[in-house]
Parts: sequence; C-alpha cells; structure tokens
Amino acid sequence: MQEIRVTDIEHFKIGQAEDRASGTGCTVLLCPDGAAAGLDVRGGGPASRESELLRPVAAAEKIHAVLLSGGSAFGLDAAGGVMRWLEERGVGFDTGVAKVPLVCASCLYDLTVGSCTTRPDAALGYAACEGAAAGNYQDGCFGAGTGASVGKYYGMEQAMKTGIGSYAVQLGELKVGAVVAVNALGDVFDWKDGRQVAGLLAADQSGFLRTEAEMYRHTQIVKNKFVGNTTIGAVLTNACFSKTEMNKIAAMAQNGLVRAIRPVNTTADGDSLYALSAGSLEADLDVVGTLAAQVAAEAILRAVSSATSSYGLIARRDLPWA
Repeated sequence: MQEIRVTDIEHFKIGQAEDRASGTGCTVLLCPDGAAAGLDVRGGGPASRESELLRPVAAAEKIHAVLLSGGSAFGLDAAGGVMRWLEERGVGFDTGVAKVPLVCASCLYDLTVGSCTTRPDAALGYAACEGAAAGNYQDGCFGAGTGASVGKYYGMEQAMKTGIGSYAVQLGELKVGAVVAVNALGDVFDWKDGRQVAGLLAADQSGFLRTEAEMYRHTQIVKNKFVGNTTIGAVLTNACFSKTEMNKIAAMAQNGLVRAIRPVNTTADGDSLYALSAGSLEADLDVVGTLAAQVAAEAILRAVSSATSSYGLIARRDLPWA
C-alpha cells in the first residue's frame, strides 16, 4: 500500500475558494460523469442539502458534486453556484427539458471567526468549481477549513485553529482517499499512538486539557452548550459500488472520526461524512470501508498539522511545547 494524493483519484476534481478576511470558504468535489454516493450523519446538529437523494430508496443513482462549506446553514446557498457551473457545462440529470445537476452539501459552523455576517454564497461556490478545474486543492486553512477550529468546550478563548486535510492510499489498482474539514467540539488525537495533538487548551495555554475529562466534572444538563462545531468530509474511491453500498462505506468511514476525535458525534456537532464511488474497478466492500476509516483518520491529522494560526487562534505548529 502506498500513499498518493487525493487528487490522484480519477473521475473527481477538487477545488476551493475562500473569503480569508471573513474567515470562511467552501470546498467542492466534482464528479461530472456521476458518482454513486452515500452519507452517514452522526452529529446532532447537521446543516445539509439534498441528503434525501442518498437514501437507498431515492430514485437518483448518482450525483454530480458534493459541497463542503463554512457559514453554518447560510453556507448552503453556495451549492447554487455549483449547480450553475455544472449546468453551463451540460452536466446534470436529464429531465427532458433541462439537465439538473444533483449537488449535495453540508456546512460547518465558523461564524465565531472573522465576520459572522459574511458566508459562502453562490458566487463562492462557483469560484470553488473554477478552482477544481484549475486543480487548486490544498490542505490547511483553505476552502471549508478556512475558519475551522477545535477544542471549544469552554468557548473560543481556549480553542485551537485547524483546517481541512486530505489523505489517500493505493492498494494495487484500488484507490481510496478522504478530505475532511475538522471543526469539532472535542479534541484531536493521533489514532496510531493515542497522543493528543490539538483541542482544548488550558486557560494559560501551557498545555492541553482533555475535553472528556472536563465534561465528566459535572453531570447536570448544560442548556446553552457551545455549538460552533461540526466535522464534515468525504471519502472517494475508484472502485465501483452501488448507492446502498456507499452508504455502508460512509458508515464505516465514520470510524475514522471516532478514532481521531474525542468526544465526537455530540448534540453540539453535526458530523457528516459522504462516500463517493466513480470507476469500474471491482473491490471488496469491507476492504474499502476499512481503508476509508483509516484515510479519514489520517486526513484529520493533516488538517491539524497543515493549519496556520489565524483569527486569534493558535495552530499546532505554533505551540511552543507541542
């Protein structure tokens, strides 16, 4: 098994656009020829569009794009720009009188950095598609990761800056990769050795606190829990699967989030993970699902290591003791 770039997975184009001054952006994964897709949502507060398309009982067998966006639910507007870009190129489900691009979208909450009144819109979604055509994807504080952060149990004062990360592997002819924007309530851990690598900081920033341990200090109901969170992402493969099978792979890929983020899937997170299949290669579903969990966990680490300090939040690379 060898590491490759996520952009090496054929049939997909990935691009980004951001409003750096406002601290938000979006990342698009285009599959103009269509991709079978599944979705697994485990967080209690998702912001999403066209999720029903991915249910096994829905008629559509393939979609044409997934958009990962900042801006909370406001950022769903950016999907309109993705639709326009695809329509201009004749991509979409043929209804007889028009081709309708099928675009699914999920958003994370980044309104606590930069400007809370400027969010990804149709123009930014269109720009992300232009970025995909130009091959501009990169890890770090770009696209949906522009305003991402973690460790927010006590609010932004003790949080850390993260971003968007990717990781992909090739096993024979099989390719599996992931792109994840990390914006969790909880902490991030290296899934290989259990070390905490990002998350809740001590009040004096002298070290990490463990969010789980802080939560266990009391059991009474917290009615106004800090909710500026949600980790969103997608796994990609060149193997051929049905929509129903891709829903199972998306569920298995969520194990990568469970390995790398604690706590995860809380009511204050909207954790959502897509799985996309485009290609003709035959592969075992359990092998692909297991690899999907691994690349998702590694993509989360890349989102942490590639982030740069911004919006008053420190990134891991600038911690003097990390």
